[in-house]
Amino acid sequence: ALRMDRICENTQKIAEVLQKHSKIEWVRYAGLKDHPDHAIVQKQSGGRASGILSFSLKTAAGEDARAAGARFLDALQLFTRLVNIGDAKSLATHPASTTHRQLDAAELARAGVTEGMVRLSVGIEHIDDLLADLDQALAQV
Repeated sequence: ALRMDRICENTQKIAEVLQKHSKIEWVRYAGLKDHPDHAIVQKQSGGRASGILSFSLKTAAGEDARAAGARFLDALQLFTRLVNIGDAKSLATHPASTTHRQLDAAELARAGVTEGMVRLSVGIEHIDDLLADLDQALAQV
């Protein structure tokens, strides 16, 4: 139970920080007030949304969002690049270049995946270390 508390606390903080970051287009996390399932999370799990969140990198017009997502993942140092979820160690994946790479643009859109989308499975590491890793990776996008 303590591990899950730490995971949810870390993920909530990361979601709040990313939502305000200039290089982030959107953040999907049920712990955020603007998420459609926020009220359900409050009622059913006491506000503990989960350890999984997605966000999309903001790219300039004409910039390759898929390449930006891959660059972001390459720059991560603490987050491990894996497609599985739910570990005590923080993981990151870029669906457009990994799990969904075989899909064309229309199929990606139907799947709810954008070219610049990154999915995080947040672990129990110290929040300051996680935020520092995300910040330095975003600086390279």
